[in-house]
Amino acid sequence: MDRTERFYKIEMLIRSRGCVSFAEMRELLEVSPATLKRDLQYLRERMDAPIEYDAAENGYRFGQQWRGQRHELPGVWFSEKELHALLTMHQMMAGLDENGLLSRHLQPMLDKLTGMLGGDAAEAQEMTRRIKLISTARRRVPSEHFETVGSAVVKRARLRLRYRKRGPGGGSVSEREVSPQRLVHYRNTWYLDAWCHGSDGLRRFALDAMETAEVLDGQAARSLPLKELEDELDQGYGIFAGGDPQWATLIFSEQTAAWVSSEEWHPAQRSEWLPDGRWRLELPFVDATELLMDLLRHAGQVEVQSPPWLREAYARRLTSAAAGLPA
Repeated sequence: MDRTERFYKIEMLIRSRGCVSFAEMRELLEVSPATLKRDLQYLRERMDAPIEYDAAENGYRFGQQWRGQRHELPGVWFSEKELHALLTMHQMMAGLDENGLLSRHLQPMLDKLTGMLGGDAAEAQEMTRRIKLISTARRRVPSEHFETVGSAVVKRARLRLRYRKRGPGGGSVSEREVSPQRLVHYRNTWYLDAWCHGSDGLRRFALDAMETAEVLDGQAARSLPLKELEDELDQGYGIFAGGDPQWATLIFSEQTAAWVSSEEWHPAQRSEWLPDGRWRLELPFVDATELLMDLLRHAGQVEVQSPPWLREAYARRLTSAAAGLPA
C-alpha cells in the first residue's frame, strides 16, 4: 500500500467511525508505529487536515468544526502517477507563461502537489528540469497588459486600447474601446478576441501590439454567445479571422504524407489517402498569408490544387524565395 492510499484510508476510517484509536489504524493499515506517526503529522502539517487527538476517547477524529460534515483531504483522490501528470501539466503551463504571471499564482498549487509526493524543494526543481518546452519566434507581452486584459475578460469589463496595427513603416496607431470576450494563445503569442465598439464588429487583437490597455470602470462589456465568436473568428485557417472562408485543396507527397496525415491543420479539415500513397488535405481559410507561410515549410513536397489563385500565389512565393527576392 503506497502512502497516497494510506492517506485515503485514514480519512475514510475517521469519517466512517468518528474516532479511531492509534492501534486500530496501525492494524488496518499494516504499518509500523513510526510510519503512522509520520503520516498523521504529514496530514496535519502539510495537507492542512483537521485531524485531532481526543484524549477522552483515546483516538483521532476530525476537529470540532468538521464533525458531521463531509470532509475530503486534498489530493487523496490522486495516485502518484496522477500527481506526476499534474506536475507535468503545471510545468507546461509555466512554459506558456511568458510573463511569469500564471506561475506566480499557481506556485502554491505546485508546492502542495510536490508536498503530496513527499518531495522537497530540491526534488521539485529537479523534476521541472526534466520537462523542456522549446518555443521560437515568441512575441513577449508587457505583464501589465496581460494582467489588465485577463482581468477584463474575467470581470466582463470594457477596455480602452491604444493599438498599433502592423504594416509598412511601423503601422498605424488607433484608440479602441472594446468588450473583451476571450483570450487566445496561438503559436507562442497571446491574442484578445473582442467586440470593437468603433468598428461595430468582432476583432482579434495581438496583446504585444497594445501600447496601452485601461479598464473602463463602471462600464460593463457587451457579452456575446460563444457560438457567435466561433462562427465569426474560428472558421478560417490559423489566427486570421473574419470574412467568408474558402477551401484549399492540397496534395502532399508520399514522403511527407506519413507526417502530415497525423496533423490537424483545422478542426473542419477533410482528408484522404490517394491510391499512390499521397495525402489529400482540404481546409478552410479566410486569409492566405499564414497558409502560404506554412506551405513553404513543405516546399517541393506539396501541390496546391485549388483555388487557382492560391496555386499561383504559392508559385510566386517559391519563385521569389529561390531568387532571394521579396514576394
